[in-house]
Amino acid sequence: MRSQPYPFLKGHGTQNDFVLLPDHEGQVHGSLPAGRVRALCDRRAGLGADGVLRVIRSSALAEREAGIGVDSEWFMDYRNADGSVSEMCGNGVRVFALHLLEEGLVPAGEPIRVGSRDGVKVVTVEPDGQLTVDMGTPRLLDETTVTVGERSWTARHVDVGNPHAVAFVDDLADAGPLTDAPGHDPAVYPAGVNVEFVVRRGPRHVAMRVHERGSGETRSCGTGACAVAVATADLDDAPRGETYTVDLPGGTLLVRWTDDDRMLMTGPAVLVAWGATTLG
Repeated sequence: MRSQPYPFLKGHGTQNDFVLLPDHEGQVHGSLPAGRVRALCDRRAGLGADGVLRVIRSSALAEREAGIGVDSEWFMDYRNADGSVSEMCGNGVRVFALHLLEEGLVPAGEPIRVGSRDGVKVVTVEPDGQLTVDMGTPRLLDETTVTVGERSWTARHVDVGNPHAVAFVDDLADAGPLTDAPGHDPAVYPAGVNVEFVVRRGPRHVAMRVHERGSGETRSCGTGACAVAVATADLDDAPRGETYTVDLPGGTLLVRWTDDDRMLMTGPAVLVAWGATTLG
């Protein structure tokens, strides 16, 4: 018997793509089963995506009793493609904010507050239509090691709300096809890690590839771009306030590490499809 159809949207930020599920009062998707997320993200049998963004009022969030989602009207309930819960998604929050704006769910011309498991992120629309997200304060931690096959690299552990390992390589092809998760120290990353491979393109300009935990290699990663910019700026001993250009397979993001220790990430967001599905 066919299940009841429910609405969805499809969008992307620098080709990091997402299925959005409007579920404002939390009555459609319950706890958002992992199987439903996997079905939606399947690129052959589903809609295809790197992850799912449930659009829910913070007041309807089951986790609110644990203090999550208490400082914003809207909450981005983000799941990786494998159905696992993630703290934050830098490209996703721009797409999420654009949806709120286009549906009239937030006032036009004002900063957009989006709740996440890494706290509230404030999104502003630039004059050219791109969106800037205050991603919060990064934490630069110890060096670690990542491996692909028989090759290994020293990496910088950077926490930007979720964990990252940033490795500088001679060529982006050195990381291989990235079909499997790079090896890492489970004592450092017990819940897995996003791994970025980075090359320099010029002053304050880098390029990267990324393997995201729970999703595999993606065309872009917003939190990863922030982690890369922070690790590179620290290596450069760059003064605060410098903007780094980060090229990804799916586009370009700009990241500025401010004088007051915040990361401001600027990039595009696009909504490409609306419809209904019965998947999951």
